[in-house]
Amino acid sequence: MARLPRLSVAGHLHHVVARGHNDQPIAIDDLDFQTFLGALRDSAQHAGVAVHAYVLLPNRLQLLVTPSQSDSLGRMMQAIGRHYVPYFNARHQRSGSLWAGRFRSTVLESDAYFIPCAQLIEQQALQAGLVSTLSAYPWCSHAHHVGSRREPWITDHPGYWALGNTPFDREVAYQRLSDTPVAAALVAEIESATYKSWPLGSEAFRRSLGKLTVRRLEPAKRGRPSKGSAHGAVAPAETKVRGRGAGRRRPSPG
Repeated sequence: MARLPRLSVAGHLHHVVARGHNDQPIAIDDLDFQTFLGALRDSAQHAGVAVHAYVLLPNRLQLLVTPSQSDSLGRMMQAIGRHYVPYFNARHQRSGSLWAGRFRSTVLESDAYFIPCAQLIEQQALQAGLVSTLSAYPWCSHAHHVGSRREPWITDHPGYWALGNTPFDREVAYQRLSDTPVAAALVAEIESATYKSWPLGSEAFRRSLGKLTVRRLEPAKRGRPSKGSAHGAVAPAETKVRGRGAGRRRPSPG
């Protein structure tokens, strides 16, 4: 079965995950992390992708972004690879691809999923045991959202602005939400949608996406097509191609 094209819809919120090959490191020390984030910042700007939240872990990258064009996401990730992978390979005396195949992504209904997905992303280092507190991990967008560090290249999403009327109100509200881990069921729901590349949201949201892309938005039904369906109907006898020699006149006896 042919692989479906990646789901990417301009102007909508996307969750993106890229992993190192065999979960090997994609960043080892501070210089690697800084260089990677510089490549991410520049590539996102040139491709027209707004970055709302991110985490760079030693073996993977997770993003929450909005592409301005349907191909912006792919162009951003390709640009990161062109700029960062040769640097990493040369510095650490390795060769070959850095990534475990294609990056994974899907489209999320922002009203329902922006805040939990942003926090899921920013809590990754804590969940992995790399730090004891969220604020201790420097390679994610948490510090930006709670006001302890300003990152001008991050685009604040409308879902973040809705948390309060002033920067202080938004930062306090976001910190309060960050104090509670994202529910395991919600994490599983977001991760499943991302790895399978099916949109996540209400029925009305999926219907609206259907008007913006020709790509299928849900799994095909399993099983053989029903009898008489477009894929399962048997061709009438008169339309069947005759075999070799069919239709030849037999010679008359004698």
